[in-house]
Amino acid sequence: MKNMLDKYFKITENKSTLKTEVIAGITTFMTMVYILAVNPSILSAAGMDKDAVFTATALSAIIATLVMALYAKLPFALAPGMGLNAFFAFTVVLGMGYSWEFALTAVFLEGIIFIILTAFNIRELIVNSIPINLKHAVSVGIGLFIAFIGLKGTGLIVDNPATLVSLGSMKNPEVLVGMAGVLIIGVLLTKKVKGAILIGILVSTIIGLIVGVTVVPENFSFVSLPPSLEPVFFKFDFSQIFTLDMLIVLFTFLFVDMFDTVGTLVGVSSKAGMLDKDGKVPRVKQALFADAIGTFVGAILGTSTVTTYVESAAGVAEGGKTGMTALTVAGMFALALFFAPVFMIIPAAATAPALIIVGLFMISPIMKIDLDDFTESIPAFFTIIMMPLTYSIAEGIVFGMLSYVLLKLLTGKYKEIKPIMVIIAILFIIKFYV
Repeated sequence: MKNMLDKYFKITENKSTLKTEVIAGITTFMTMVYILAVNPSILSAAGMDKDAVFTATALSAIIATLVMALYAKLPFALAPGMGLNAFFAFTVVLGMGYSWEFALTAVFLEGIIFIILTAFNIRELIVNSIPINLKHAVSVGIGLFIAFIGLKGTGLIVDNPATLVSLGSMKNPEVLVGMAGVLIIGVLLTKKVKGAILIGILVSTIIGLIVGVTVVPENFSFVSLPPSLEPVFFKFDFSQIFTLDMLIVLFTFLFVDMFDTVGTLVGVSSKAGMLDKDGKVPRVKQALFADAIGTFVGAILGTSTVTTYVESAAGVAEGGKTGMTALTVAGMFALALFFAPVFMIIPAAATAPALIIVGLFMISPIMKIDLDDFTESIPAFFTIIMMPLTYSIAEGIVFGMLSYVLLKLLTGKYKEIKPIMVIIAILFIIKFYV
């Protein structure tokens, strides 16, 4: 069995081991398992059955991540995306007044369009059109972004109406758990202990029990059967698919998911040293099929858009290099269907240290960016700084690519611009102003 997995995923060929890949997969899962609690909570605000959405979330993550593992053979995990679920619930349903069935139909159509775009290499063309300096900048931007998410998760950074953000209370037990986790992981990394990030998450969870951050419910049970999908399964509303509102909603879903996934694939691949000599992501078409199929199937099951998770960087940081890492994540989501109560008690403050440390790992490609050529460095800087400040990987890419195209045109370096980038830049402008 071990030899078969090694041969299929080329683990030894990629200078990794089965143990490293499994630990990497568990680490990625531990940093993204929050989606099993958060996604049902958000979509239930739109009127969807919370328990059914839990099952749909887990199943869609399993299916999409299996495609990534077995077809693309890359160490990335997928699940219903944060931000996209909020747009689904709070903008489309609660804001625009449409039913959740209408929103789910938009996600279903998005999945079909993504499968078509991927089959005809259009999405691959977009990924490969991004200049190498911007690809490195995406990795750095993602690093700052997920570190920001981690700092927010510990309560070390809080919102402030006057300054947008400010320092939280150092007396907050969540801050103490988070900072303890960072120190634990830091010491283990210095000592070169394998699984440092995963150990940090588990020890932080135990510390959380002591200080009251990790909460164990009174009727706690280790095992439970998955809730029924019936309330949300195949619940579509096709009566308004040709309306302008459907077009607007569909375009937004397509845009955000397109560039979130592209950004994650490019950024994490850059950090992992997986880009080839031309700066291309290996087997990118197969990887893009994973989120297209995940979104399509996820809509049928009853959940919002499925995307590649930036938390995959945590597993890559632990040494994950092959589809075995993703296969492990899929297996963990399958277990979570039956052991949901166990995973649900891991607090955000315990997974936040992993995101902060991975943020550090992700910024190293900044050394590869050409900072002397301002037509390269300014777009790279926009890419980096806009991701955490807009809370969106997609918006970071928008500002980076737009500034790249405009600066190259205005300085007479138009020959360095690929035609597809001009088309994308025009679409970005239309998105902003039309």
